[in-house]
Amino acid sequence: MVMNRRFITVFIMALMASGLMVAYADDFNVDEIEAALKTRIENGYAVGLTVGLVKDQQSYIISLGQSAKANGFEIDADNIFEIGSISKTFTGILLADMVQKGEVKLIDSVADYLPDNVTMPTRNGQQISLLDLATHRSGLPRLPDNMAPKDINNPYVDYSVQDLYEFLSGYELSRDIGAETEYSNLGMGLLGHVLALKAGMSYEDLIKQNLLMPLAMRDTGIELSGEQLSRFTTGHDVAGEATAHWDLPTFAGAGALRLSANDMMKYMWVNMDVAASALADAVTLSHEINAEFAAPQMSIGLAWLIRDDGDKSYVWHNGGTGGYRSFIGFDKQAKQGVFVLSNSQDNVDRIGWAILENRLDDLIAEKIVKVKDADKYVGDYQLTPDFILSVSQEDGQLYIQATGQSKNAIYMKSENEFYFKVVDAQISFKFDANGAVTGLILHQNGDHPADKI
Repeated sequence: MVMNRRFITVFIMALMASGLMVAYADDFNVDEIEAALKTRIENGYAVGLTVGLVKDQQSYIISLGQSAKANGFEIDADNIFEIGSISKTFTGILLADMVQKGEVKLIDSVADYLPDNVTMPTRNGQQISLLDLATHRSGLPRLPDNMAPKDINNPYVDYSVQDLYEFLSGYELSRDIGAETEYSNLGMGLLGHVLALKAGMSYEDLIKQNLLMPLAMRDTGIELSGEQLSRFTTGHDVAGEATAHWDLPTFAGAGALRLSANDMMKYMWVNMDVAASALADAVTLSHEINAEFAAPQMSIGLAWLIRDDGDKSYVWHNGGTGGYRSFIGFDKQAKQGVFVLSNSQDNVDRIGWAILENRLDDLIAEKIVKVKDADKYVGDYQLTPDFILSVSQEDGQLYIQATGQSKNAIYMKSENEFYFKVVDAQISFKFDANGAVTGLILHQNGDHPADKI
C-alpha cells in the first residue's frame, strides 16, 4: 500500500488562472482522517481512494493506494476516475444554465425537443417536462425494458438512441406525472440527450462548452485523450477483480463522466459558493428545492439531493459504475465539503458522511476474516414470496445476491454476524441446535427475517 498526500498546487494554479481564489488547508485533522482511511486500503476494502476536503477557504486532497490491484501505480490527484451518477448533477447544472440563458424553460415539454417521429409518453393529458426529468418525477422507470446488454460488464454501451426512441414511443406511464419520485437513469439520460439536441451538439461537447471550459476542468470528460488514458485508473468489482470501464453513449447525462480529483475539487468549490464563477446563478438554481425525495428529510433540486438535518442542510449525490464508487457532499452555510473517489466497491457514502459529521471512528475498517465452513451458509433465503437472498461463497468469502440485483460481498464479524461494505446493512444468521443455518435477518431500515429454503 502506497500513500500520497499533497497540497493541491496544480489545482491552485488552475483556479487562480480562471479567476478563482483558494488557500491551503491547515485546520483539518488530516492525519487522523488519513490514518483511518489507510485501514481501508490495508484491509482490502478499497484498491485506491482519493478524498477531497474543503473547510472555509481551505482545501486538501488525500490520495491512497493504487490505480490497479495488479501492476498499478501510486494514485495522486491527477488520476482519473469514473463518477457514475454524480454526472447527473452536471446535467442538472447544465439545465439550469440553459434556463438562465433563456434557451429552455423548466416547464418545457420534453416532446418539444424530440424528433417528430418519437411519441413521448403522456398521462391524463399531462406531458413530461424537463423539470420532471431533473427531479425523477416523470413516471419513467429506472431503466427501459428493452435494454438487453450483450456485455453485462459494460451494460449501456450497446443501447442506442433508436432503442431509446422505440421504448419511449411504446411505453405507457403507470402513474401520474409528478405523483411520486422514482430514481431514473433513463430520465436523466433522456434529459442530457434532449438538451444536446436543443444545442445541436453532443452531450460531451455541450458540457465542455457550458461547464467544463468556464471552470477550467480540463481533466473531465467522456472520451479521454491518450495522455489522460495513461492516468485513468482501473475499476474493480465486488470481488476485488479488475473490470471494464462503462460507456453510456445514449445515457451520457446519467453517468458517463470521468474526472480527476483536482477537477472534482474545482467543481466542489464552485458548488459550495466558496469561489466566484460565471456559473454561480446556474449552480444556485440547481440547488433550489423542487420536490420531496423518496426518503425522510430528503428533497431534490435539479438532480442534486438535499438532506435536512435540522440545523444543517447538505447538498449531495453519489455514483457508481461496475468498478467505481463516488460521493460528493457539502454544507454551504458551514462552508464544509467532502468528496470521495474510489476505483473499487468501498462504501464511499459511509466515508463521506463520517467526515462531514465528524464520526472518524466510522472510517476505520476491520481486517477481513475468511469464513470457515463457508458452505453451511450457502443457499436461498426467502425474504418475501417474490424476493430471495441467495448466498454463495468463493474461497471462504460470502456473497449475497438479491432478486434482480447484483452480487455483493458480506464480511464476518462473528460466526453469525456479517456486514456489507457497499451499503449500511448487516446480516445475522440463525442456527438450529445442531449448528445448521436455518435463516437470516437482514438489518437495514429495520429487521427483516428470511427463512432458508
